[in-house]
Amino acid sequence: MNDTDYITPETAQTLPGLFHERVMRSPNTQAYGFFDDGNDTWESLTWEQVAQCAARIQVGLQSKAVVKGDRVAIMLRNCPEWIMFDVAALGLGLVTVPLYTNDRAENVAYIVQNAGIKAMLVQNQRQWRQLSQIESIRNALQCVISVAPITTVSDHGPCLVHIRDWIDQDINAEYQPVPLDSSDLATIIYTSGTTGRPKGVMLSHGNILSNAFAALQCSDIFEKDVFLSFLPLSHAMERTAGCFMPMMANSRVCFSRSIPQLGEDLQKVRPTVFVSVPRIYEIIFTRILSQVAQMSYLGRKMFAWTQQIGWRYLQFRLGKSGWHWSLLFWPLMDRLVAAKIKQRLGGRLRYAIVGGAALDKTITKFFVSFGIPVYQGYGMTESSPVISVGRPGAYDPFSVGKALPGIDVKLTAEGELCTRSDCVMLGYYDNQLATRQMIDTEGWLHTGDIVHITDEGYLYITGRIKDIIVLANAEKVSPQDMETAICADPLFDQAMILGEGQPFLCALLVLNEEEWNSLAEAKKLNSALQENLQDASVHKYVLRRLGDCLKEFPGYAQVRRVSIYLEPWTTENNLLTPTLKTRRKLLMELFAEDIEAMYNSMEKQR
Repeated sequence: MNDTDYITPETAQTLPGLFHERVMRSPNTQAYGFFDDGNDTWESLTWEQVAQCAARIQVGLQSKAVVKGDRVAIMLRNCPEWIMFDVAALGLGLVTVPLYTNDRAENVAYIVQNAGIKAMLVQNQRQWRQLSQIESIRNALQCVISVAPITTVSDHGPCLVHIRDWIDQDINAEYQPVPLDSSDLATIIYTSGTTGRPKGVMLSHGNILSNAFAALQCSDIFEKDVFLSFLPLSHAMERTAGCFMPMMANSRVCFSRSIPQLGEDLQKVRPTVFVSVPRIYEIIFTRILSQVAQMSYLGRKMFAWTQQIGWRYLQFRLGKSGWHWSLLFWPLMDRLVAAKIKQRLGGRLRYAIVGGAALDKTITKFFVSFGIPVYQGYGMTESSPVISVGRPGAYDPFSVGKALPGIDVKLTAEGELCTRSDCVMLGYYDNQLATRQMIDTEGWLHTGDIVHITDEGYLYITGRIKDIIVLANAEKVSPQDMETAICADPLFDQAMILGEGQPFLCALLVLNEEEWNSLAEAKKLNSALQENLQDASVHKYVLRRLGDCLKEFPGYAQVRRVSIYLEPWTTENNLLTPTLKTRRKLLMELFAEDIEAMYNSMEKQR
C-alpha cells in the first residue's frame, strides 16, 4: 500500500482543514470505534457521521455566544465526543484547552481563570457538581456541556446542556471551517509541572500539523491500521500522534475504556498501533512475570530460553552480532512461546510506541525479545510534542530514536538538548518571562534534558539538568533512571531516590500489595500490620532486591536506607501530577521525618 491518501500540512493548512479534507476524501470509512456500555458492544462511526455531529455541536456553541478566539475546555475521558467537540470548536476558530479528568479542582480553577475559558465539556453532572463548588469556576463559564444525560437542573451557575441535545437536533448543518491561518493559535495545553503553577503551552495549527506529518514520515501508517487510544487526549502526545496523525493517514482509532479493561480491549480491538507511557508497559510486564512465576519448572525454562534466543535474533537482524546455532530454534520458540506473549497485546501490533519518559532497559529488552516492536520516542508539550522516535529503518531499542525530519537538534556545553523547528510552540500563555527562559533569541527550545547523540544521530536521554542528585562526595546520579530500574521489579510500585548533599542515597518505596502479602507470609509476618513494614528482616530483604535492580549502576549509586509504604502516590492525594510524574518536593515535605530518620540512623552507626 502506498501513501497516496496522506493529507499534507500544505493541503490541510489548519487542523479543522485536515478534518474537513479527510471527510471529503473518506466519508464512509470507519473513523472511530468505541464501547457502547448501554448495548455492551463495540460500535463504529464513519468520518461523515463524525462531521455531522461536529457541525451540530458548532450550531450549539454558536447559540452560546462564543466567538472566534474564545477558549473552550474539554475535561473528558477519551471518546468520540472528545474529537467531535475539538474539531467543532477548532472549526469555529475557538481555542481548545484540554484538561485532565483526574486533575484537582483547584488546578482546574486556576486554568479556567488564567485562560479565560467560556465553555467546558465534562463527563457527567456529578463531575460538574464537584467543579461548581469552586465559585471562580462557576462564575467564569457561560456554558457547561455534559456527555452523560442530565438528571437534575441546577438553579445556579452557567447553563448546563446535554451534548445529545445539540447532536440530535433535526437540522441540516454542514461542517465548514471558518477562514484561519496555520500560524493561528489552536490550543493551550497546560503542563502539569512537578512544582509551581502549570504553564499554558500555546500551539498553533501549523505546529501540530508539522509535527504529526513529520512523525508520519517515520512509520508506515495506513488506512488498514487501527490505533488503540489509551493515553488521555489531554496529553499532547496522544492528541498529535493518536488523533491528528491517524487522521492524516485515514487510520481508525478505537478508544480504550480503562486500565483494568485494557487487556480485554487489546484482545477485542487487536490494534496495530499502541501509544502509551512507560507505566502501562510496566504494568503489562509485571502481570506477565507474575503469571510466569506460577508456571512449572519446564515452562519457566522455556520462557527464559525463548527470551534469550529472541534477543539474540534481534541483535542478529540489526547487524550487532553474528549468527549463532540457537537461532535455528527461533521459529519454533516464536510459535510456541513468543506468540502467546504477542497475543496478550492483540496479536498484530506493528508499532508499540513509548513516550513521556524512558522505558526501563529490562522491560524494553523483555518486549523486543518476544518480537514485540517497541519504539521509544521523546518530546515535550512545547515541541508539539515529538522530537525524536525510533523507527524500523533506524532502530536501537534503548534509544529514543533519531530526530524527526525537519527538526534540528543540538547540545549545549552542559549536554542539554535544544531543538528548533516549525513544531516549537508560540510561547507560554500570558507568561513572556517563562517563554524567554525556554526559547532563546535564535529560536532554540531548551528542553532541560541531558542527552547523548551518537555519530549516527541516535538520541539517548541520560538525565535532567535540574533533577541530577549531587552527593556530598560530588558524585552525580540521575534519580529518574534509578527509579525506573527499581520499578521494573514487581515488588516495587513506586520509588523516589534521595541524597542531595548527603553521603549516600536513600529511597522512599511503595510496595505492590500482592507482592507484600507474599513476602510477609514468607517471613511469617502479618501483612495487615503497618509496623511490620519496619521489620529489620523486611528492610534487609528489600535492600538486597534493590541491589539486584541497581547492579548496572556505579557503586556510589546504591541505596543504603529505605522507608517503605503501601499507600500509593496518586493524583487524588496530589503526590502525582496528572501526567503521573512524581511531585518530589511534596513527597519530601510529607515524609520529612522519615527521611531525617534514615540519615540519622546511619550516623548513629558510625
